[in-house]
Amino acid sequence: MKKRVAIIGGGFAGIELAKSLEAHMNVTLIEQNTHFVHTPAMVRAVVQPKILERALIPYDSLLKQGSIIHGRAQSVEANGVLLEHGEHVPADYIIVATGSANATPFKPKENSIKALLDDHADVHQQLKAARSVAIVGAGAVGTELAGEISHFMPDKQVTLVSSASTLFPDFPSRLGRNLEAKLKATGVKVILGAMAENLKSLNEPYSGTLKLSNGDQISADLIFPVIGSRARSELLEALPGVEKSSANRVKVDPWMRPSDLSNVFAVGDVADNGDPMTVIAINRQAPWLAKLLRAVSQGKKLEEQKAFAPDNKQMILIPLGPEKGNSFLSLMTVGNFLTRLIKGKDLFLSKFNRALGREAPVNN
Repeated sequence: MKKRVAIIGGGFAGIELAKSLEAHMNVTLIEQNTHFVHTPAMVRAVVQPKILERALIPYDSLLKQGSIIHGRAQSVEANGVLLEHGEHVPADYIIVATGSANATPFKPKENSIKALLDDHADVHQQLKAARSVAIVGAGAVGTELAGEISHFMPDKQVTLVSSASTLFPDFPSRLGRNLEAKLKATGVKVILGAMAENLKSLNEPYSGTLKLSNGDQISADLIFPVIGSRARSELLEALPGVEKSSANRVKVDPWMRPSDLSNVFAVGDVADNGDPMTVIAINRQAPWLAKLLRAVSQGKKLEEQKAFAPDNKQMILIPLGPEKGNSFLSLMTVGNFLTRLIKGKDLFLSKFNRALGREAPVNN
């Protein structure tokens, strides 16, 4: 008989694992939402709401052999998953792929696609009405948002604020310098090395005046707080032997196990395995874990399988709208052409519409 695996979370890691394992194991995917939220497109959707039709993809056609339960997991147990409404999902192996949370409207804050659509519509209307926009946080989301607004709404006065002294300080300096120059060329004001001291909200945009640690004050019709994602690790916190790290992530052993339960695994943003919280990192982790579980389900010893090795050559793709941007591809920094070709033009929407069994519309 096939071994049973329960996967909690239908984000990038969850759908990849479910598709990879369904021919080899009895797969149950547990996901609160009815639609896959394609997060790389949600930044552009703030200024171009029409792409939400392609960025929110129904799960209906994802699996051919496995099953999907739309519900909320309440707890992880040694023999399965207990759902909030009382159902117990039996499993030989459990994968927690609950991802991370970010400010509205970039990720759903509750298990309602309608609420996410309502948030997007509300923020888009606020953005249309605003003359000045301040973005606090210059990670991938904040920098891309500045680029998207300056491309599609060039009449807006956009200010990007970062507490770091350079953009993307963990990467070669050329990446940050080039992105800063391109943003400034489109009229974006970039303030580095200054922290916002009076943010009224960390979860949603608002209007007001920012006080910065360098003494400056910025009045804006719309302020986006985008100061980083935090992992959704609540399910793992109750397990024996769990140890948390930064950004609410949970430490894992070399085989991605976060606790003393040997059949429970964590992957993606929730797992502190040495990789950053990016889709690119998940693209490495999910195939590795799928291969490991196929081997273990066939009776091979887990400790004899190759341990996961984090990527020391991080990659990052930062489009500034559909035409411009810069990326670091392991060994070199590249500019507009490759960033547009790889991500900026389509944001991987066609790829994931196909992956979830829905052909993408012809028009972008």
